[in-house]
Amino acid sequence: MKKWINVLCITAAIALGFGIEPSIAESKDTAGTVLITGANRGIGLEFARQYRSLGYHVIGTARNPAKAQELEALGAQVEQLDVTDSNSVKALAARLEGTALDILINNAGTLGYNAASFLALDFDRLTPSFEVNSLGPMRVTQALYKNLKNGSAKKIVHITSIMSSIENNRGGYYGYRASKVALNMFNKSLSIELAPEGFVCTVLHPGWVKTQIGGEGARLSTKESVVGMMAVIAVMDEETNGKFLDYQGKAIPW
Repeated sequence: MKKWINVLCITAAIALGFGIEPSIAESKDTAGTVLITGANRGIGLEFARQYRSLGYHVIGTARNPAKAQELEALGAQVEQLDVTDSNSVKALAARLEGTALDILINNAGTLGYNAASFLALDFDRLTPSFEVNSLGPMRVTQALYKNLKNGSAKKIVHITSIMSSIENNRGGYYGYRASKVALNMFNKSLSIELAPEGFVCTVLHPGWVKTQIGGEGARLSTKESVVGMMAVIAVMDEETNGKFLDYQGKAIPW
């Protein structure tokens, strides 16, 4: 209970624009290093902005760094990364060799291809969704394992979606739903394997957010979503390891 009271307090403080000292947040984190994939726009860019405001060294990735001017303007370290390209992932790991990472946020994702009905699906067009949403985060996590092991927090966050909840499935969006379900399962297995080493691996639903995926009709701004998720990340520990939570820290049924 105390943990989730802290989540609410941290969320309110960030939303009001106050700086938060780690002692006030009662978090294990101190300002350290966070790596965020897909950080050149939307939720990823807002993560970068908020973590920079708390004094973190932010490493933000983009497929095309030349188009990541807003990210660079925040004072973030901009790195090229295509999560679907093994060579790109390996090159990032090589450039970051020896750099300790405290938090990894696998944020890069895609809505991908959709069809009006199951009978209309072209299954060959679903592969990119799995490459970006499922396999991509695992490639990045595996490649940066040593960096994370050398960090103090050892927190791995995968941005998923409530649309991956089997219990809450309302139909449609076959590729997006299934690729995020796969991500959730990868995370669960990872959370079990890495727990003895002190890692915490959690999947977070950001809410319905005004982004390229969520659309302009969405309920939340990127700031509202990220403020909430950062509060959850701040109190991540063995209790939340392997869990499926939303941006307010509420459990979502698998």
